[in-house]
Amino acid sequence: MKRTIYDVADAAGVSIATVSKVINGTGRISDKTRKHVIAVMDRLQYKPSMVASALTGKSTYTIGLTLPDLANPYFAEIARAVEDRGHEYGFSLFICSTDNDPEKEDRYFSLLTQKRVDGIIVATRTTKELFLKQLVQRKIPIALIAGEMPSLALDAVMVDDYLGGYQAGSHLVELGHRRIAILAEDMEHVSNRERIRGCVQAMQDAGIANDEALTRVGGFSLDTGRAAATGLLTGPEPPTALFACNDLLAIAGIQAAREQGLQVPADLSVVGFDNTILATMIDPSLTTVAQPTQEIGRQAVDLLVQEIRGEKTGKQRAVLLPELIVRQSTAALP
Repeated sequence: MKRTIYDVADAAGVSIATVSKVINGTGRISDKTRKHVIAVMDRLQYKPSMVASALTGKSTYTIGLTLPDLANPYFAEIARAVEDRGHEYGFSLFICSTDNDPEKEDRYFSLLTQKRVDGIIVATRTTKELFLKQLVQRKIPIALIAGEMPSLALDAVMVDDYLGGYQAGSHLVELGHRRIAILAEDMEHVSNRERIRGCVQAMQDAGIANDEALTRVGGFSLDTGRAAATGLLTGPEPPTALFACNDLLAIAGIQAAREQGLQVPADLSVVGFDNTILATMIDPSLTTVAQPTQEIGRQAVDLLVQEIRGEKTGKQRAVLLPELIVRQSTAALP
C-alpha cells in the first residue's frame, strides 16, 4: 500500500504541516522531532515524490557525493559517514565513483545536475575548476572534502595534511631512520604535496637532508604502488623507512618489501596515512596517521545542509587535526 503524508503525520503523532517542514527543511523543528518523523517515514517506507519536488523547484532531498575510488577504504568510510549524517537530515545520497577519470567525473556532475540534487559534496581530486564555477553559477550548494579551490568561495572540510606528514616523519626520525622514502598517489593534489612537505620538514628539522630520488609516485592502486615501492627498495642505496601518503600505498610498500625478502619492520619501517580498516588487517599492523573520517563526513554534510536551507552566510573552512597511531610496522633502526 502506498503511504501518504497523512499516514506519516498520524503515525508520528504530529501535524501534516510538521511533516511537510521536515521533508522540505523549512520552519523551526526540534532535532528530536525531526529525527522522530524521519524514523517514522523510514518505517512506513514513505518517500516524497522527488520528481514532483524538482518540477516545482522544491527540495528533492538528495545529495550527490563524488569520490575518486570506492576501492580505497578511506573513501568508502567517507561515503558511509556522509550517508549516515545525510540520513539524519532526511537526505538520500547519490554516490559517484569517478576512478580518477576527469571525463567520468564530468559525466557524473552532469547527471547530478539533471537529477536536481540539492547539493554536491566533492571529494574527487581531478575536479575541473570551470565545472565547479558552472555549478556555483547555477546556485547549486557545494562542499569540498580534502581540497580547496582558491579562486572559488566554497565550504571545505579537510585534515591538516602538513601536520600529519610531520608526525609521520618525526616518528621515523625518532626511531633513528635517516634514509626515509616517500610514496605518494600523485604530485598534483594539495593533500599529497602537504603530506610530503610535512615529512620533509620533520627530516630537515632533525638535520637530515632530503634525497628527492626517494620520493616516488605510486598511483592509485596496489599494483602501481607496489611497482613504485619496488623501484625504491632495489636502488643502490635503499631506504630503511617508508612514508606512504595513504594506507593503500603503505600496504603496497609492505608487499614490495616481502617480495624483496625484507622483513617489516626489521628491515623496513612503514607508516601510512588515513587509519582505514586495512591498517589493523595487515600483518604487521600498520602505523598510520589517522584522519577523523566520521567528523569530516559529518561536518561536510552539516555545512552543505546549512547552505541548502539558507541558514548561513559566507563560506567556512574547517581544518581537523590528524593523530599518529603507532602499531607494529615501525621499529627503531638496528
